[in-house]
Order: sequence, then C-alpha cells, then structure tokens
Amino acid sequence: MDGFWENVSRYPRYMVSLILGIFIFFWEQIKPLFSNPITAIVTVGFIVGIFAFLYFTLQAMLGLNIA
Repeated sequence: MDGFWENVSRYPRYMVSLILGIFIFFWEQIKPLFSNPITAIVTVGFIVGIFAFLYFTLQAMLGLNIA
C-alpha cells in the first residue's frame, strides 16, 4: 500500500510537467513568427481571435448571461 500512495502523489507533478511541455512545444513552433512585426501582429490577432471564439461559444452553449 505504500507504493500506491507514493505513485498517486506523483500524478500532480506529472500533470504540471505535461502541460508545461505542451506549452513549451507550441511556443517553440510559433516563436519564429515573432521575428517579423507583421507576422507578429497577425499571430497575436489569431491567438486572441481563437480565445474570443472559444469564450463566446462556451458562453452561448452554457447559457451564461452576464447582463
């Protein structure tokens, strides 16, 4: 039973390292796009647009009305 709880205690560290690794991978893929100012503006706009789309889609799907 000692091995079980030791193994369970490792899962949060594994989850953090997995998520951090995914973010580092994606950052390395888009980092060259920030060398040119035009592509940097387009890249930031695209990322903001994706988050806005997800925000409004989830808000409509869940029926969340702030006002």
